[in-house]
Parts: sequence; C-alpha cells; structure tokens
Amino acid sequence: MKRTGNNIYIRPYYLDDADAMLSFELENRDFFKDFSPLMNDDFYSIQSQRERVERTAGRMERDEYYAFGIFLIGTDELIGNISLSDVIRGPLQCCYIGYSLSKKHNGKGYTTEAVRLAVDYAFKELKLHRVEAGVMLQNIASMRVLEKAGFHKEGIFVKNVKINGKWEDHQHYAIINPED
Repeated sequence: MKRTGNNIYIRPYYLDDADAMLSFELENRDFFKDFSPLMNDDFYSIQSQRERVERTAGRMERDEYYAFGIFLIGTDELIGNISLSDVIRGPLQCCYIGYSLSKKHNGKGYTTEAVRLAVDYAFKELKLHRVEAGVMLQNIASMRVLEKAGFHKEGIFVKNVKINGKWEDHQHYAIINPED
C-alpha cells in the first residue's frame, strides 16, 4: 500500500527503514517531547526500531493498527510518521489518527497532505465510518492540520493523555466517511 500526494507519499515501514526511523526519532526527540508520551531510552536504538516495524506488520495483519512513514517525493527522505490506531470494527467502524513531522519540514503542508492520504486509506480501503483525533489545547498547528483536512471539533477530553509525564486535556476531532 502506497498513497501518493503532490509532495509526499505514505507507505508502511520496511525493515530497511529502521536506520532512517532511528535518525528521524533522534533528530526530533526534543521537538516531540512536549506533545508526545514519554519514550524509554531503549526506544532510541536500531533494534527497537526493527522490532517496531515487525510489531506493526503483525498489527496491520490483525487489522488493529496501521503505521506509515511520510516520505518526500523525489528524495524519498523519511520526514514523518502517521498512524491509524485502535481500529474498532462492529457497529463503530472507527480509529484514531496520529502523526508527527520533522521540525525542519513543519509549516509546508506536508502533514495535512499525509492526513488526507491516511484518511482516504481509512475510508476506501479499511471501510471505516469515522476517523478521530485528539490534540493538546496548545497545539494550534495540529488543530489547523486537522481542520484543513476536513475534521470537525467535537469537544474537550479532560486529562485525556499523559504527555511528557503530565495528564493533558485534548480537543477531540472527527471526520466522517462521506460514503456513509
């Protein structure tokens, strides 16, 4: 599965991506810390990244979780991550979307493009009814990404996710499959 936009493409990770994944995580470790759960030091190892690829492949086969790298067209540089997590089937047919983009590539529209590609995959390939997202209240840039991609606000989730060791409120967003 590969989804291509105007400037970037997304695709599942391969074991060959482990070095690029580790470089991406190390380069952006400080940048992500204010908006991400705390990661153990062993996460920042090549072995951990290889295990991450293998674990994700199994979860994709079980229709639980889908993770993709965000790559620049032309250079194939890994510039971000995007995932569809907590896939729920049955009457709900939904998942959560999460993403991160390298600091040096922020503000260029790449994340919005990746979100649109991942939502398209969720609706057309996975046949989900809705995709949801939570954003820390101070993360205005991420809120803009979701709104530009067609998500709507649904409310505030109080002390919803532990970020950098502290429970944080999140603005809840969703987008509904237009085919439903």
